[in-house]
Amino acid sequence: MIRIGIVGCGRILAAHLKGYRLLREAGVSDFEITALCARKENDALSYVKRGEGPPQRKAVSDMPGDPLAVDDEFLSDFQPGTDVEIYTDYREMIETGPIDAVNDFTIHSLHHQIAAIAFQNNKHLLSQKPLAVTMEGARRMCEQAEQAGVTFGVFENLRFDKGIRQLAWAFSEEGPLGKLQMALMGNVGTWWAPDLIVAETPWRHVLEEGGGISLDLCPHFFDMIRHIGGSEIQSVSASTQVVEPVRYLVRGGEKVEPFSCDADDTFYANFENEAGGSGVLFGSWAGRGTNTVTGNGVVFYGENGRVSGDEIHLESESGPLSLDATYEKNASEAVQKRHFPLGLEDDFAINQQDWLEAIRNGAQPECDGREGLLDLACAYAVVESARAGRSVTIDEIVTGQLREYQRPIDEKYGLL
Repeated sequence: MIRIGIVGCGRILAAHLKGYRLLREAGVSDFEITALCARKENDALSYVKRGEGPPQRKAVSDMPGDPLAVDDEFLSDFQPGTDVEIYTDYREMIETGPIDAVNDFTIHSLHHQIAAIAFQNNKHLLSQKPLAVTMEGARRMCEQAEQAGVTFGVFENLRFDKGIRQLAWAFSEEGPLGKLQMALMGNVGTWWAPDLIVAETPWRHVLEEGGGISLDLCPHFFDMIRHIGGSEIQSVSASTQVVEPVRYLVRGGEKVEPFSCDADDTFYANFENEAGGSGVLFGSWAGRGTNTVTGNGVVFYGENGRVSGDEIHLESESGPLSLDATYEKNASEAVQKRHFPLGLEDDFAINQQDWLEAIRNGAQPECDGREGLLDLACAYAVVESARAGRSVTIDEIVTGQLREYQRPIDEKYGLL
């Protein structure tokens, strides 16, 4: 039995509990969540037992597919007979709690601190993306995990999304699209626009907390492109802005509690990968009026055609094809079983199962610490490029050769 202790009981926890519930419903019975830790005891208690304890915080999003739109999930829904210990100090939970492994769902700036305690106590770890508050924090986490000899995963759910799995196949040697040539992604005014505090978490707008849209979303986007393209990102040229320097909470239909922001809410980035592919990404939490989105989502061009959303256009076909139907018909049974183990299609559940399977086998998961480090390097390339006013290589970021944007953050957390 793998006993899991969770640190961080904010709103995102409901989506994680849903994933674990779906695993249990799929027949996975060799794990239990035996401890919860939150700064406020009531936050942890609100997720333990349906119908008891403090009220659980409601979802802050109503966008389809957004994990922050999930709520009303409880441990008792899938492990009614399990005793759950409650902690307000993660050190105490990790050092003395009835656990073998840790899930870290806290803010960016705590990741390297929680990891250090977990690895010192030989606990397996699954850490929320982005891996760390800076590259130095990420490097230390990876080194400590390797020294401890434990399983270390990064919760990067987007690569486990059904559509992303299918796209990775479509651009593989087995798929119809050939090598990835171009990727185009733009989304302005959809999320928290024009001036709301993202997910009601003000720290996301503070530079020294590792806040900003680039560090929040670019680990997802670059992980997706690395995964689909099968090639590492080589260089990034970017600019960023704080379009809305003051953001608000909404209470009773009114904007309240103004908050000053110094971390970017808008980014524009060009990239090239080692295989010769390139692309343009832009996104913003600002934007007044209606929103703007490229295509049916991200647009990808390959040697043999174009895909956006579920729609594939191939040079060899007269009309559009469905990505989902093409995958179901042509992807090998082995590929489909690997992509969707136990018939699961929920990205959180698949990510969790991948980590648990790695623990069972004494191995590392698909998205391990080093994968998370490279995703973070791509995200930091965006803000470091904007600060430096030039194109930067990912190698500069990985090695720490370029860290001017990160310097005040490293100083704050003793990472210099």
